[in-house]
Amino acid sequence: MLTTRIATLAASLVLTLTGTACTQTMPVDDALKAKWSEKTVFDLETTSLDGEPLRFSEWTGKPLLVVNVASRCGFTRQYAGLEKVHDRFKDQGLVVVGVPCNDFGGQEPGSAEEIREFCTAKFGVSFPMIVKQSSKPGKDQGVVFEYLGFRTGKLPGWNFCKYLVHPDGTTVEFFDSRVDPEGKELTAAIEKALEKAKPETASSKKTDSPSKD
Repeated sequence: MLTTRIATLAASLVLTLTGTACTQTMPVDDALKAKWSEKTVFDLETTSLDGEPLRFSEWTGKPLLVVNVASRCGFTRQYAGLEKVHDRFKDQGLVVVGVPCNDFGGQEPGSAEEIREFCTAKFGVSFPMIVKQSSKPGKDQGVVFEYLGFRTGKLPGWNFCKYLVHPDGTTVEFFDSRVDPEGKELTAAIEKALEKAKPETASSKKTDSPSKD
């Protein structure tokens, strides 16, 4: 744990000293508004890291924690924290989703097979992973980042930024690289999102049945 925090602090210091932004602005035009305004995250379709079709609809109604991951970054040790978050909250409905991204420092250069081998062998990652995508605006931007950027107006400025998508599929919170996956800030946000995912209990439902005398 101490080693992880030292590595994260060191990476954060480098970002501060070099002036690298942890957050970028997502340009939103009329075309994007027309494309996504009536959609939720559960309408997205992409490909898993293992090359299989992946539809976000299989997670409908669940909160998602979507993270742009990389294998050679000072924040790479956050994989361990993300796996712990996955283990802690998966039975309550949270889905952690890793999206490999090579946009920042060329720190995710490997093939899908190499990425899978690394994150599994090194950190025991068992949460879903998506095929590598670019977060940068334009024709090559991955659909996941296009949608989440549209909803938040924010894009990753470095590796291991986090989007917390609420169960409605349209409410999205953004957390930059320096936010610890197991820290109080993100944990509180996850717990609040999970509360929204809980089904209404019979005792809390209102009925219109007339009362009996």
